[in-house]
Amino acid sequence: MWCSTMGGVVTLVLGLLALPFAAEAQQPAQPPRIGFLIASSPATQPPRNKEAFRQGLRELGYVEGQNLVIEWRYGEGRLERLPALAAELVQLQVACLVTAGPADHRAAHTATATIPIVMVWDNDPVGNGFVASLARPGGNMTGLSVQSPEISGKQLELLKELVPQLARVAILGNSTEAGNAASAKAIELAAGALGVQLHYFDVLALEDIVPAFHAATEGRADAALVLSSPVSMMQREQLAALAVKSRLPAIYWASDFVDVGGLMSYGVSRPDLYRRAATYVDKILKGTKPADLPVEQPTKFELVLNLKTAQALGITFPPTLLIQADKVIE
Repeated sequence: MWCSTMGGVVTLVLGLLALPFAAEAQQPAQPPRIGFLIASSPATQPPRNKEAFRQGLRELGYVEGQNLVIEWRYGEGRLERLPALAAELVQLQVACLVTAGPADHRAAHTATATIPIVMVWDNDPVGNGFVASLARPGGNMTGLSVQSPEISGKQLELLKELVPQLARVAILGNSTEAGNAASAKAIELAAGALGVQLHYFDVLALEDIVPAFHAATEGRADAALVLSSPVSMMQREQLAALAVKSRLPAIYWASDFVDVGGLMSYGVSRPDLYRRAATYVDKILKGTKPADLPVEQPTKFELVLNLKTAQALGITFPPTLLIQADKVIE
């Protein structure tokens, strides 16, 4: 009798001791947390890019706030804030960092050598020192490259198609931006073939934009070509407005400019880059190392035209351009 009673007590005690462990085992696993670093502000970040990233995640079975947590951090257009924001995300011990552009990559690259980093796009990942090679990144960074200098040559050709009498073109770029040197060479080759003179204007900061357009007008430029840079993207509305005010047909490197009043753009589809970045996040969350994920080259390009801006400039798009266009804004 005593043995039977003791056996029941022991069983009861062991059962009670097991309760905390059973409860702990039944706790749902915390969803993975990733960090997303963007140099611009939410107001100036094109909504379709962010939505394309979310769509890419949904296609892979992730829904933000349900089985995935995203810590969004914005530099609000102040690049000096990026290092602190990157360090903040590192301290949160996110499983992966996603960075929107070159300035973001640099801040994240400096902040951590261990947490995987996915670049949404970069002009020159190898030249910037982010990866050892496109095929074998070798470190904790991988993602997507938009290193296609020939795009800039094509942009000049499109300007010539729009303005047959094109003789002088103002090039607005950033001499410190990786990849722009190669783009400049491609433009020079195209200019030689088209018989066009080029005039370069270095736009390193916000205060350089107005003087650049003033100088282009004084130099009797027939059109303008804007190269990739964080400054141009963050100030795209001002650039588009100044181009119209200066009566300069302008072509840009991203459709985001045309969405806010720019005349035309030709370049890599940015929403496509954001959507494809989600596939890198998925592979990393499933255990693949960034060093084993080759950097992808651009595959989707788009020509976008703005009819309203053309009308304001007194320009008519030729049928050849309208046929080529992927999107026409009326």
